Amino acid sequence: MTNVLVVKANNRPDGVSTKMYETFMAEVANVEGLNVTTFDVFEENMPYFGQELFNAFGKAQAGEELSAIEAGSLAAFNKSREALTAADVVVFAFPLWNLTIPAALQSFIDYTYGAGYTFKYDENGNQVSLMPDKKYIVLNARGGVYSTPEMASLEMSANYIDAVAGGVYGMEKIDEVIIEGHAANPAAAEQIIADGLEKVKAAAQKLVKVTA
Repeated sequence: MTNVLVVKANNRPDGVSTKMYETFMAEVANVEGLNVTTFDVFEENMPYFGQELFNAFGKAQAGEELSAIEAGSLAAFNKSREALTAADVVVFAFPLWNLTIPAALQSFIDYTYGAGYTFKYDENGNQVSLMPDKKYIVLNARGGVYSTPEMASLEMSANYIDAVAGGVYGMEKIDEVIIEGHAANPAAAEQIIADGLEKVKAAAQKLVKVTA
């Protein structure tokens, strides 16, 4: 059984990346040999990563009572890492918002990004990835067009996930589906989205090879 973790990072019911998530989940249900779970970063209500977590570590070790935000931070830390640890494949479904990822998805990254867990330093100070056996898929939507040379440097959502999951964590990317330009070109939006959702279905079917 292959464990697939789908990180859903859009709480807008009509969001295009929400449609990508829904399409993926419907299609992947037809693939045998998968255990699919969703980690909805908006539903988790994770406190922002900060000093409260480090306070919680110290208090928990000393057996002291934690404040509500400290307890929430520690719970988010544990749950995020438990979900990522259990996954063989991670699917990130998220939009480009204001040139970057949603803050709730950043919180998931913050709680899982850590020396000794997702990477380490060797004796020469070089960074070594600790999750090369895991794979990931990117499902991203952006209303503008950022695939051109003029706009590519401004795209800090899909590129960021690649830098973290692929670069730091060392996961292997097995597919990427990006739907873009639907807001910039309303006349073609319906077709742009429909074509993209067909690619999402194909991405889900690629997991057949992972289970083989």
